[in-house]
Amino acid sequence: MVPEGGIAPDGSRWVRPRHDWFLPVKAMAKVFRGKFLEALEEAFAAGQLRFPGQMRTLAAAHAFAALLGMSSRHKWVVYAKRPFGGPEHVLQYLGNYTHRVAISNRRLVGLADDQVRFRWRDSAHHNRKRVMALHVEEFLRRFFLHVLPGGFVRIRHFGWLANRKRKQSLQLCRKLLGEVVPPPAVSAGSHTSTEFWSCPACGGLMVVIERIAPAPIYGRPPPEECAV
Repeated sequence: MVPEGGIAPDGSRWVRPRHDWFLPVKAMAKVFRGKFLEALEEAFAAGQLRFPGQMRTLAAAHAFAALLGMSSRHKWVVYAKRPFGGPEHVLQYLGNYTHRVAISNRRLVGLADDQVRFRWRDSAHHNRKRVMALHVEEFLRRFFLHVLPGGFVRIRHFGWLANRKRKQSLQLCRKLLGEVVPPPAVSAGSHTSTEFWSCPACGGLMVVIERIAPAPIYGRPPPEECAV
């Protein structure tokens, strides 16, 4: 997750991005192509690739180099689109991976005859709930695929959220972004210029949660060329 903005180098202001999108799709496609082909070349040099059947001819160094050269001349397609929900949806989605294990206890149905039975969603059939039975060893094998290797962590923070200076950085961010000032109090039954702060449903005092500024439109590329 990348914040929409950051602290200026001198710490005097909050710098907002010029555009409301993250990465240009065409530039991202070129970077992905370069990284992918570089990894393939390193894997070939280390003898980590296998070429069965009709791909056997690619085991020769000159043939594999020709394949990489041809692939680098073609445009690659990187699929990117706007998220379905807002920040809350993203946090909820990521929370399922960062704060939970591979399977929750409520999905476990039973254990009998060395078979583990559990519920799963069949996305190919409109997320229909089904029950699967696996041998204990196979169930454990799949479960431990979700366990991180030693030295890895689920969440790692950088920049102004780094653990070493998070407290000071967050205080500075709140100061630069501006504290929310509550509206002036309105007495019951009064009719003043501030009566729009009263909730039309319950009559209670409304509080500013967020101020949304209009997004700049200059220099903005077409939506199909942007990734959000």
